[in-house]
Amino acid sequence: MSIDFDLLKKTDLFKGLTKEELGRITGISIKETYEAGKEIFADGDKGERFYLILEGKVRISKKIQGVGEEALAILEKGHYFGEMSLIDDAPRSAFAIANTAVDLLVIDKSDFGKLLEQDKELAYKLLWSFVRTLILRLRETNEKIKGFFVMTGPFK
Repeated sequence: MSIDFDLLKKTDLFKGLTKEELGRITGISIKETYEAGKEIFADGDKGERFYLILEGKVRISKKIQGVGEEALAILEKGHYFGEMSLIDDAPRSAFAIANTAVDLLVIDKSDFGKLLEQDKELAYKLLWSFVRTLILRLRETNEKIKGFFVMTGPFK
């Protein structure tokens, strides 16, 4: 599989990795393609894979009863999603849908775990990247919640 190492180096999760370490990542990866509108995974599915967008756009959304689909984010080339599934066993918390035709780099949870066991230095670097990603997403969620409260006004 031919992967753009420059794209991987620019991806927050893989910043700071050597070319050799990036090669180990691509060595456990596969490439998948989805047509526009195709569901990649559903809210509640068992999470066993991580995705990096190589080309195209992916919509992360929730389905709200009585309202329909609510898009939480539109992710583009270089963005990634599903990373929490590599760390925990909780089900997916949202839908991922190909917003356009999309090419994805996919890493399976079991392959990722084996890689981390074999290379402790790489594991250390990747786990710190995961921590930074989760902190950033938590901060973004806090800002969205704060904005929601500002828009809805005080509770009575």
